[in-house]
Amino acid sequence: MFREAGMQPVKHELTPAEKEKVTKAFKLLPPLHQHILKGHLLSISFMDHMPNTALTSPVDSVGGKKMFNITFRASLLNENISQWATWKEKSCFIPAADSSYSLHVEGGNMDAIIYVLLHEATHVVDAVTNITPHPDNASAVVEPTPFTKDIWRLMNKPAEPYIDSLLETRFRSGKPVSISLAPDVYAKLSKTPFPSLYATAAWFEDIAELLSIYHMTNKLKQPFYIVVTKDNSEVARFEPMKNELARQRLGQLATFYKP
Repeated sequence: MFREAGMQPVKHELTPAEKEKVTKAFKLLPPLHQHILKGHLLSISFMDHMPNTALTSPVDSVGGKKMFNITFRASLLNENISQWATWKEKSCFIPAADSSYSLHVEGGNMDAIIYVLLHEATHVVDAVTNITPHPDNASAVVEPTPFTKDIWRLMNKPAEPYIDSLLETRFRSGKPVSISLAPDVYAKLSKTPFPSLYATAAWFEDIAELLSIYHMTNKLKQPFYIVVTKDNSEVARFEPMKNELARQRLGQLATFYKP
């Protein structure tokens, strides 16, 4: 797929130190993830020169069971969560639009692979347990699940109260916006039940982001917040787990922690 897009990804062979990081990341997953992955994760792989962070892909079923592969960008193994999350969040904005603004995600110093594996593994859990609906067509109107009810209208369209032009960032529209709009963007995001801008992309990203940020902050005791500065002074801060509308959804995550 990447080669067809004109890229040249190559398989990355893990070093012993890198293997240790991956092993640690698996051990830190919630109980439901551990259980589901044992039956449904066929393989993981790492690539150099991969354009995005990770990709979870269905593969041929084994014995009638849904099976998946997760592919990771190998350079991720050299980053911590703050570094990786800041890079990803900055991709929503055009920095040159106003050089007085800056953005940083404080996500702690744990390995980035811990967060990314958590996010991608949640896609596998979701696909197996149907936390969100899985229509064949993104525009299909389907029966909501408890997680999507009153929050999502279609797979990639939030319910009317949570649609706003300020939230049409790269993760929804494909186009970055001026970084000078960042304070207004996060002010608007704080009035929605979404834990991140990436969560607004589709309901399956919503559950993956909500679970990942909750697990990192509440279970692994790491920080997670976004700070926007202008001339080195803070002008906006978005902390997902202090957002009341997002917090109202946390009860739905209990199923991930049942032994």
